[in-house]
Amino acid sequence: MSQPSIRITIEPEYMEEHSTPENEHYLFSYTITIENMGEEEIQLLERHWIITDGNGEANEVHGPGVVGEQPYIAPDDEFEYTSSAAFPTPIGFMQGHYLMQTASGARFKAPIPAFRLAIPGTVN
Repeated sequence: MSQPSIRITIEPEYMEEHSTPENEHYLFSYTITIENMGEEEIQLLERHWIITDGNGEANEVHGPGVVGEQPYIAPDDEFEYTSSAAFPTPIGFMQGHYLMQTASGARFKAPIPAFRLAIPGTVN
């Protein structure tokens, strides 16, 4: 059986209408697409995030699945979901990994590339 192959892409967005900068509350959404480019079905079992605000304060988040689901992703298919994160600063970073399992039972970590959440115009 070949090595599982997945692609993870992230689209962050500042949610100005739900943010209150005067209270140091900046809300961002992010849409993640997980593409299964392998030859067998995979399931997303767990997530592990390291969430860092603009002050360098980091929090780790572990849990089953994403947005209440532990999706199965068929070969040449994708799963997309949107979630959110709040920060006390106008910029933050997220990175981590998903624990995945193939249909044949092999488990592997799929790295989630680091991405920046920032108010437009804050950084180039």
